[in-house]
Amino acid sequence: MANYLAHFQTIKNACDHLVIAVEDVSDLWPAVRKGFEERLPLKRAYLNNKTRNSVLVEKLSAEFIITTDPRLRSRFPQEQLLFWFREPYATVVLVSCEDLDEFKTILKPRLKLIVQNDEREWFIVFVSKAHPNNDQATKMAKRVYTRLEVDFSSKKRERCCKLDIHSPEPNFWEDLESKIMESIRNTLDRRVQFYEDEIRKLSEQRLTPIWNFCNFFILKFLYGLKVSVRNNMLPDGYWESLAFMFEMAHLHEDALREYDELELCYLETVNAAGKQRDFGGTDQGDDQAALLNPGNKLLTQIVQDDSFREFEFRQYLFACQSKLLFKLNRPFEVASRGYSFVISFSKALAHHESMLPFCMREVWVVSACLALINATASHYNDGFGAPDIEKGFYCVQGNLYSLCRVKFMRLAYLIGYGTEIERSPVNSASLSMLSWPMPAVWPPVPPDASSLVLEKEKVILQATPRVKHFGIQRKPLPLEPSTLLREANRRRASLSAGNMVEMFEGRPIIFDGSGSDASVRMSPSSKVHVISMTRTNSSPINFESSIDRPMRLAEIYVAAEHALQQTISDTDLWKSLSSVEGFEKKYLELTKGAADNYHHSWWKRHGVVLDGEIAAVCYKHGNFDLAAKSYEKVCALYAGEGWQDLLAEVLPNLAECQKILNDEAGYLSSCVRLLSLDKSLFSTKERQAFQSEVVRLAHSEMKHPVPLDVSSLITFAGNPGPPLELCDGDPGTLSVTVWSGFPDDITLESLSLTLVATSNVDEGVKALRSSSAPILKPGRNTIILALPPQKPGSYVLGVLTGQIGQLRFRSHSFSKGGPADSDDFMSYEKPARPILKVSKPRPLVDLAAAISSALLMNEPQWVGIIVRPINYSLKGAVLYIDTGPGLKIEESYPIELERHFDVSQSTTDMESCDQPRKNDSSVAIKEFEQLILQNDRIVLPDWASKITSVIWFPICAISDKLARGTSSVMPQKPSIVDGMRTIALKLEFGVSLNQTFDRTLAVHFTDPFHLSTRVVDKCNDGTLLLQVTLHSQVKATLTIYDAWLDLQDGFVHAGRGDGRPTSAFFPLVIAPTAKAGILFCICLGTTIPGVEGWLSLWAPDNLLNLLDICLWLYIGCDIATKSFLPHDLSVWNFLRLLIARGLLCLVLLEIWSIHNTEKLYILSILPLDNDAKAPQPESMLNIRYGIAGNRTIGAHAPVTVEPARSEDSKQDLIFRSALVLQRPVMDPCLAVGFLPLSSGGLRVGQLVTMKWRIEWLKDFDENSISENNDEVLYEVNANSETWMIAGRKRGHVSLSKKQGSRIVISILCLPLVAGYVHPPNLGLPNVDEANISCNPAGPHLVCVLPPIFSSSFCIPA
Repeated sequence: MANYLAHFQTIKNACDHLVIAVEDVSDLWPAVRKGFEERLPLKRAYLNNKTRNSVLVEKLSAEFIITTDPRLRSRFPQEQLLFWFREPYATVVLVSCEDLDEFKTILKPRLKLIVQNDEREWFIVFVSKAHPNNDQATKMAKRVYTRLEVDFSSKKRERCCKLDIHSPEPNFWEDLESKIMESIRNTLDRRVQFYEDEIRKLSEQRLTPIWNFCNFFILKFLYGLKVSVRNNMLPDGYWESLAFMFEMAHLHEDALREYDELELCYLETVNAAGKQRDFGGTDQGDDQAALLNPGNKLLTQIVQDDSFREFEFRQYLFACQSKLLFKLNRPFEVASRGYSFVISFSKALAHHESMLPFCMREVWVVSACLALINATASHYNDGFGAPDIEKGFYCVQGNLYSLCRVKFMRLAYLIGYGTEIERSPVNSASLSMLSWPMPAVWPPVPPDASSLVLEKEKVILQATPRVKHFGIQRKPLPLEPSTLLREANRRRASLSAGNMVEMFEGRPIIFDGSGSDASVRMSPSSKVHVISMTRTNSSPINFESSIDRPMRLAEIYVAAEHALQQTISDTDLWKSLSSVEGFEKKYLELTKGAADNYHHSWWKRHGVVLDGEIAAVCYKHGNFDLAAKSYEKVCALYAGEGWQDLLAEVLPNLAECQKILNDEAGYLSSCVRLLSLDKSLFSTKERQAFQSEVVRLAHSEMKHPVPLDVSSLITFAGNPGPPLELCDGDPGTLSVTVWSGFPDDITLESLSLTLVATSNVDEGVKALRSSSAPILKPGRNTIILALPPQKPGSYVLGVLTGQIGQLRFRSHSFSKGGPADSDDFMSYEKPARPILKVSKPRPLVDLAAAISSALLMNEPQWVGIIVRPINYSLKGAVLYIDTGPGLKIEESYPIELERHFDVSQSTTDMESCDQPRKNDSSVAIKEFEQLILQNDRIVLPDWASKITSVIWFPICAISDKLARGTSSVMPQKPSIVDGMRTIALKLEFGVSLNQTFDRTLAVHFTDPFHLSTRVVDKCNDGTLLLQVTLHSQVKATLTIYDAWLDLQDGFVHAGRGDGRPTSAFFPLVIAPTAKAGILFCICLGTTIPGVEGWLSLWAPDNLLNLLDICLWLYIGCDIATKSFLPHDLSVWNFLRLLIARGLLCLVLLEIWSIHNTEKLYILSILPLDNDAKAPQPESMLNIRYGIAGNRTIGAHAPVTVEPARSEDSKQDLIFRSALVLQRPVMDPCLAVGFLPLSSGGLRVGQLVTMKWRIEWLKDFDENSISENNDEVLYEVNANSETWMIAGRKRGHVSLSKKQGSRIVISILCLPLVAGYVHPPNLGLPNVDEANISCNPAGPHLVCVLPPIFSSSFCIPA
């Protein structure tokens, strides 16, 4: 078996291509060899893999070997059967013949003999030697080739091809390559199928006792001997290893799969319970991994009974796999598989560590990782793989470097280099979880190592841990899983485990250089004593009895170093461990390699952490610049991940580097970050040292002052609860909570805070500054900032800036607010909570009139203004009142303020309006208060700041215009504009009265009545019944107590003559907006101007005696005629007037007193001015009335200073209105008549001619018409909704001045609506109506018919 394995491995190492046999029957090979070999390697060959799928092989290596070559002829039959993979995959038969008879008798039988073996893949190449110019020879060659095809080819397979040696055909070489590939493919498929059948049979026997792995391996790789004998193979039948066969055929995937199956089968065999096997690994050089060298050892050297030694064979299988993976250009998979293999194989080494050399596991892992790193890195091309593959490759490379680094540090620690290893968190985590070597017996101290022991002890005693900056006291992190001194002595054969008293013999623990258990400080005197005692125990005499006593730490180092020197065969590795400089160089190389690869992978954080280890070495050698840069990366990582415990270990180192480099900004930042860490990580004294450094630098003269970011130390937030809500333009105060992480109080020169709008990113930040220099105490501080008016939007806290001495700082950190009892709660808030909301411009308040109906004109009335805040406080608001023209405020009366209740408002709305009042319980709500108007302004009280209130102030509308009645025939409504008055209001409100609201209110004032007159009846005696209709124009109850009518010239009262109505139903009550009528009896008559009014002075109601009149007439008639009576009234006419008034009887009864001259005083009160006795053109109706109304509705009783004393007391008012009474036309000058229309009638849409006739009835009066007596001005008036005028509406017509002259005026009109409508009216503007007689006398109606239906578009049936 060993001979076969050795021979197999030799042939396998020397053969890497397929063999194609050449059977040269006609000695043609020398002539065609060059052309055949130029076609190698075969391009784009398609082969079938193990699953019978076609696989493309770009270049298939092969070699043409003639059958007479010794390589195919010299082996024994057993060798031919064993090394089947070496046998040809195709046989090319070269023949040539120019005679048909020779072919039949000689060539054909020989060919039959050659191709009779069915196991061989063959085809025939007929070489024609005929010259192209020799037609006879060419024809004969074609006949022979045709006969050759008939005899050896079939329909299923073409086995012949022709080569013309003088002029080969272009497609011959393609035909040749296709036949070669077909033969190779068939041979490979047949051998694979046969192999699988045999493997399956042997695999079924795996559970039987006779099965062993060596037989399976030989069959899987060298199967042939037993199989060929059983199948009676011919001596020239060849087999080969399936895996190697796939490899030779460039089917690397299939070959790799065979190796994977073999490895699984082997591991099952090794792990199966059975007899004890030799693991291996004890030979010289086994400490160097052979993961990439399959020929490191011969298979014959690792055979053990029915299997192979695990140490060598598992490495051999991985080397074969890695070789195939490199051929497949998959270095990433090599690295990935290699890392997993190193981890699993390291466990196997640990399992057999007691039988292996000292630290064999650590040394082998270091060599394996370095070998994988170098090999995979050389085969990997950057940028040619997918991004995920590339990052994965660098990640595995980093893992290999990191594993190698940890094992290397363990070896260095064992030989006494522990003081040179940085006690960082990553090193502590890696080494403290890594177990110590576990040899069967700890290696002893060599006999001649006393000097080495003394040197190690000196190094141990002189080693002092580096004191951190700021005097930080920390327990050094451990670098070992347990005390090395105890572990080493426990593994000595002569000591029992755990006998600590015997091990240490009272020696101080300071000799353990690990630092985890040796934190006790010794005085210099004790150190000297220990040194002297150590020298005594380190003498060579003591070494002789070292077995009987525990080993000291220095002895353990020396023993481990000596044992490692025997284990390590790699000179480079031992050189790295032979000195401190070599160790640091190798340590940096491995750490940088791991960090660089991690930086290119997904695990960038691992790279940053390892940068910190590089920084420690740089700091040790004084390269503070590089150390600071690396420490900054590590600190940034730890801070970003929130690993404060780790950050507390590294950040002081960074601060120390920055201080040495005079980096003031960086040093300040590091001090601030140290203060911002958890309080439990540092003592109060250490934190105070951090703050003192910050304050010292802040008050010093820094060369390059830069703003300091204290986001991790000083945080801020708004008060809990909803954000502060302001309206557009409102200032305010913003309360901000600031958390200080300083251990002591710190004084700030200034402090400001910026607000950032969340809706408008283009708007710049706005800074709020503190008015005083605040002092921040540790923990929670409340800062009050003045807030100027802001634009509408939502605002969040931006940046907190301030100044400590000369140092400006800023903080971007937002705190969530924390619980009320927490003073040191600091955290980031995402997203930021709005601190301020400024609403868009909206109505904040509304001013409206409390009434909508009219008030009394010329009377003091209450005008109410409703002040309604809209979710806004009106505290301290000031209302300015400016009355317009025609209005005045009665300042003698107080202004009243009361709460407003709107019955039209729903209950829900009222509750929402009163919600602010309910929330503010500090303000007592009143219902009524009197205010004083000062300088046209009113200050609202606080109780009315959040509720709807109404302000009542007395105002009087002044109007000198006399009210006038209208005729019921031509009614005219009074104009609303005449009684409209305006009040300009301006309300200033807000925090600092910054908000203003202007509004101008229109208030309607009117007379209590609107009068309209009409003649109800005309009696036979000339008496007229005049009806005066009183229209109430106010929403109040009016009570009429008295009314009298002063008639104009031409009319006199009938009856009593006192001007009272005929029927006096007083008091007369008129409901709001209702009507009432009063009848007066009047008649036509002559009234002496001035006398009628004079007579009324002595009416019985005025308690004057008409005797005075008679006395005056008797004594001073001449004077009266000249002085008092009008020029056209004599004394007798005056007496007749008395008789007509029914006063003559009174005169006769009192005639006896005519001599009484005591009453001549009446002359002094008589109006003797003739100018005041002008003719009265209008009648005047006087009404004495009272009003009962509510000021919240409309008109009401005039404002009085004192309220009414009793219900009977009333306040009477006088209303006077002019009435125009028109006398009937008695002697007209002109007659205007409306001529009748045509009999056809009027119809909508048809033009009609309207005609009027004008005629002079008598000679005209020069004052009655216009100055131009030959022309008359006319004007046609018509309602535009019912008529359309087609002619001129206004113009002049010529009319003679003679009596009886007439003219007809015609106008085209178009009716617009159907029904009874008023026709157009012709008027003469320049002629007085008293001189015109109209026919018909008043307005009349005409009938307009609807339009005729049109049938223009009707279709006859």
